[in-house]
Amino acid sequence: MREVHHKWHSAVIGREFDMLVFGHAGYPLLLFPTSMGKYYENKDFGLISSVQHFIDQGLVKIYCPDSLDRDSWYNKHIHPRDRVLNHILYEQMLLQEIIPVMQQENQAAHIAVAGCSFGGFHAANLAFRHPDLVRYMFSMGGAFNIKNQLDGYFDDQVYFNNPVDYLPGLEHPGLRQMGIVFGTSEYDFCLPQNVEMHRTLQQKNVASWLDIRPGAHHDWPVWQEMFPQYVSLIKP
Repeated sequence: MREVHHKWHSAVIGREFDMLVFGHAGYPLLLFPTSMGKYYENKDFGLISSVQHFIDQGLVKIYCPDSLDRDSWYNKHIHPRDRVLNHILYEQMLLQEIIPVMQQENQAAHIAVAGCSFGGFHAANLAFRHPDLVRYMFSMGGAFNIKNQLDGYFDDQVYFNNPVDYLPGLEHPGLRQMGIVFGTSEYDFCLPQNVEMHRTLQQKNVASWLDIRPGAHHDWPVWQEMFPQYVSLIKP
């Protein structure tokens, strides 16, 4: 399996940034780490090896960026508004410096996004904010309400980065062309948020799969089982 480490100075966030890329060809998939996780986390916890067959066959090429959570949602030393603004910088870096490369390297107009736990939030938020770019969204054990990270602060920027707030009113044709999966488990503390997101889309007549694994918890073993099944849904 081809593995390449990229490190560059990001003009958008004004610092060096790391990313691992797995594969030589295939559908481009942006895979986020969990809360404050590093770019190598999904490799270290076996999520990459769970889909090695798809990578080796050139069916999918996976991009694992670092997170900026310590400077944004999880930075309790700065004002909540600045936490949101730092996240927006992170998104702008993805849109300007990473996603165009994913599209160019794979001659793809669209990408897939995925993530576990807080990475599921990142995947869903990017997908629903940019349904013109994202064709597949796979969340595993995701949480989708960002308000707990903001100490009661709320403004328009929070609203438009909090899927539980803006998704009910979202109207975009790309939403109905997107393959959406909310993977969760019977004993996952994020189960209620996944049910809520699925029901919100049902009310909009937008298809999604709420995949509840019986007897499982919020942990890597169940995500390792989910991920290959979700990746198998990708059509070139």
